[in-house]
Amino acid sequence: MNATSHVQDLLNFIDASPSPWHAVACVAERLEQAGFRKLEEKHSWSFSHGDKAYVIRDDSSIIAFKIGKQPLTDSGIKILGAHTDSPGLRVKPQPSLYGDQLWRVALEVYGGPILASFTDRDLSLAGRLGYRDEQGEINSRLLRFTQPLLRIPNLAIHMNRSVNEEGLKLNKQNELPAILNSASSSLNDQDFLQLLARQSGLEAAQILSWELSVYDTQPGSFWGVDQAFYSNSQLDNLASCHAGLTAFLDAQSLDSDLTSVCAFFDHEEIGSESCKGAAGSFLADVLQRLINSQTHNTDDYQRVLANSFMVSADMAHAYHPNYPNAYESNHKVFINQGPVIKINANHRYASQCLSEAQFMSYCQQAGIPFQKYAHRGDLACGSTIGPISSAKLGIATVDVGNPMWAMHSIRESAGVADHGYLIEALKVFFSTR
Repeated sequence: MNATSHVQDLLNFIDASPSPWHAVACVAERLEQAGFRKLEEKHSWSFSHGDKAYVIRDDSSIIAFKIGKQPLTDSGIKILGAHTDSPGLRVKPQPSLYGDQLWRVALEVYGGPILASFTDRDLSLAGRLGYRDEQGEINSRLLRFTQPLLRIPNLAIHMNRSVNEEGLKLNKQNELPAILNSASSSLNDQDFLQLLARQSGLEAAQILSWELSVYDTQPGSFWGVDQAFYSNSQLDNLASCHAGLTAFLDAQSLDSDLTSVCAFFDHEEIGSESCKGAAGSFLADVLQRLINSQTHNTDDYQRVLANSFMVSADMAHAYHPNYPNAYESNHKVFINQGPVIKINANHRYASQCLSEAQFMSYCQQAGIPFQKYAHRGDLACGSTIGPISSAKLGIATVDVGNPMWAMHSIRESAGVADHGYLIEALKVFFSTR
């Protein structure tokens, strides 16, 4: 595929993944098509060379791996990490608000979205339901409303005269409820539950709980005179998941003698402190079971990790010429000029001298450009799963990502060429020592 074809596939992937639960389902479908088998953590595992498998934890984190022929103590493991969640709005447990002839839905902020970008857009709901099946067991089911369902209308400038000078500021409690429908005197607290039941095909009495994200129904698109840019929601960080998965499933990567892992975590945007986040045990648990199946000495687990390498892929801040004072002047990174190595002296990124050099080598072998980013010194620097995973496992790690504009907006933008560049670099990563 060329870069444009890769980005079209990315846009299709994101449009099919309006929530982290849907994203993992889409990843699992692609893995199944490539011959990977699904494992359950509660079952015993056994592997032989060439085996391909994946495991899902709580519907929204997934780890896939391929067993190579080279001894793990000699080759280590190639690990690609990214995250499935994006900042946004989530539905509260008791969501229905009635009054002033309107039915509104109460929403809660998840992570750090640009709240103003959620106004005046065609929004809908997607996520998962917890329900009791006919045998009395608790299960989950994906749910998605495809039609525009919600809207958060802006206040007219006539009532907010300073909005263009001071910016749109939304009170997270009072000004985020989204309009769902006109209200009538017959509405009651069961109406939202009935709405979910009709869409899911379940009986209302079966539905016990939900986790529902607000998403933008506008599909992804190319833009610019030469269509050099693309836009969609959730580029941070489904674009990195797609690039990593595409490289992982490349024929050359799968034919490599090296053992490789793709790990996509939920909850990065809220600190990763959960059973399925990067700060949890998921990756360590999978690696330990994988290594134990291939080696026998008591210290082999530590030996393998010491010989392993991890690429943490999360999007980066492209230079925006309208806001030059927001950037470190010597570390501007530009759209369509290659993936970014992210560096921070306080270890907000996991990159260090040798891991940085290693990723540079992958780019050079792939024949692609690369860039280096340092955050402006007087602004707080964000972080990602790299430092968390590296600290927990003791694995050399580099933090990289493609440059993008409007990170954490409901509509983000990035460069077509960069997506192809990152895929090529990660192919080298997965297929070479």
